[in-house]
Amino acid sequence: MSVTIDISFAKTEKVKGGLAVALGAPGTPVPAVIRAIDRAAVLDRAVEVAGFTGKAWSTVELLAPKDSPADRIALVGTGDVSALTAHGWMRIGGKIFTLLRKADQLTVLLGGDESADTAADIALGLIMRGYSFDTYKTRRKDDDEISDRKVKVTIVHTDAAGCRKAFADRQAVADGVRLARDLVNEPANVLGPVEFAAKAKELEALGMKVEILTEKEMGKLKMEALLGVSLGSARPPRMAIMQWNGGKAKTKPVAFVGKGVVFDTGGISIKPAGGMEDMKGDMGGAAAVIGLMHVLAARKAKVNAVGIIGLVENMPDGAAQRPGDIVRSMSGQTIEVINTDAEGRLVLCDALWYCQERFAPTAMINLATLTGAILVALGNQHAGLFSNDDALSAQLTKAGEVTEERVWRMPMSAEYDKMIDSRFADVKNTGGRHAGAITAAQFLKRFVKDTPWAHLDIAGTAMGSPSTDVNVSWGSGFGVRLLDELVRANYEA
Repeated sequence: MSVTIDISFAKTEKVKGGLAVALGAPGTPVPAVIRAIDRAAVLDRAVEVAGFTGKAWSTVELLAPKDSPADRIALVGTGDVSALTAHGWMRIGGKIFTLLRKADQLTVLLGGDESADTAADIALGLIMRGYSFDTYKTRRKDDDEISDRKVKVTIVHTDAAGCRKAFADRQAVADGVRLARDLVNEPANVLGPVEFAAKAKELEALGMKVEILTEKEMGKLKMEALLGVSLGSARPPRMAIMQWNGGKAKTKPVAFVGKGVVFDTGGISIKPAGGMEDMKGDMGGAAAVIGLMHVLAARKAKVNAVGIIGLVENMPDGAAQRPGDIVRSMSGQTIEVINTDAEGRLVLCDALWYCQERFAPTAMINLATLTGAILVALGNQHAGLFSNDDALSAQLTKAGEVTEERVWRMPMSAEYDKMIDSRFADVKNTGGRHAGAITAAQFLKRFVKDTPWAHLDIAGTAMGSPSTDVNVSWGSGFGVRLLDELVRANYEA
């Protein structure tokens, strides 16, 4: 993150240079607090010339008069304030960030009607929009607005103490999303299974219990499906188990399982060269799980939660598994490997079974950049939702609407299940091109018992998704805010 944003809240603030921003709604005059800064009252004229109406996300700005304490003054439109959701206020924060340019000081002047939660959401939007991944850049363009600097942001609100309290939760969310984005953006030569597992281990500093299973330990558990994916790689596989016990003792946890293929060549069924570099992001599901677990621990969530991530690299090699191989999963079911590029489900099936056997969760959600087929169906706007439980599906859909990390429920049925019946084993790992996202979900369902379960196919939303007011990163961190909202609304004591 090249711009470090230092957020503070104050009841009153004497603007000292930098950028001063106030919010404007349709039909309201230029805020009095801005008039006090703009002693020459030239902003009225600027607003008139620019045609600023207060429409949501619109902006107007100008250089401040010579005797003003601010260097620049700006207004950001809110539209109909009563219609703004928490995410809408985040978008306002993101829009404010775009006005920063090279300023190192920003004062956000709220009129007083906004709640402390609103101020905190604006701050979260600023931080989310300010993220960029340029760790490996040694040169920047002279006019690059994103440069290594620290920006002091003061948000003025009548209830500064309430804002600080509300923002503590948002800071945890921001940190979790940033962690997930960083992991997805990291190149695969830096982030292998062992290094990824070490990132999970770092959560112990927040009070998380973390265990790391090696290939030897997974072998004893008979996770041949997961281990088979890693055979062609010189880098050993790992499984990370993260436990957050913030709820009542003996209460069953809610569980989150993530696909962590740190790089996917397709194995022997090798992918085309074009675009293969994007497969460094094939661990977006695992990144979302570790980001979520960070949030839960950082905000001391009153819930028992388990996060499990299967970490492998899928490479072609003389030792790699072949199309036609048959492996035995931890569940005892045998799998015919039709295509070694349908590897994520092989990782997840053992992780899901392990999760149920050990933790008997009250609900289980897995996330995976699983299929290109979900992109064909839903594009980048929704993640695919597959589930055996209507109530859990409804909870996820609502959480998606609140956070605008949206999901769309896809069909599942016995007719699709027939497409993955195998001639030689209990199941085959792909049903062919047609209904590819659905047959992948049907495969996973065979490794789920009676636990309420949902599978989120995030291939279109975790990486390379369109830029928004709160994200311009290739790795979006999709799923962290969605699942945190799910926990807050349905599983916390």
